[in-house]
Amino acid sequence: MIIFTLALLTFLTTIALAATIKAIAEKDLVKAVVFSALQSVAYAIIYGVLMAPDILYAYIAVGVGIYPVIVLYAIAKTYRFEGGRK
Repeated sequence: MIIFTLALLTFLTTIALAATIKAIAEKDLVKAVVFSALQSVAYAIIYGVLMAPDILYAYIAVGVGIYPVIVLYAIAKTYRFEGGRK
C-alpha cells in the first residue's frame, strides 16, 4: 500500500511540475491560467492523499476557483498574449 501511495504522489508531483513549467513558458496567458489550475488540481489531490482535508478544501477554493477567475478577468481587460497582442 505504501508503494502505491508513493507512486501516486510521485506521479501527481510530476504532473504538477510539468504544468508549472508549461504555465511559465506559455505565451498565451489564458492557456497559462489553465496550466496553473491543472497544477492546483494536482496539488489538491496530493493533499487528499496525504489526508489533509482542511488544506484540500482551501486549496481547491482558491487555486481552482477564485484565482483563475480573477486572473482571467484581468486578462480580459488587458492583453491575452505576451507582448501586447490581443
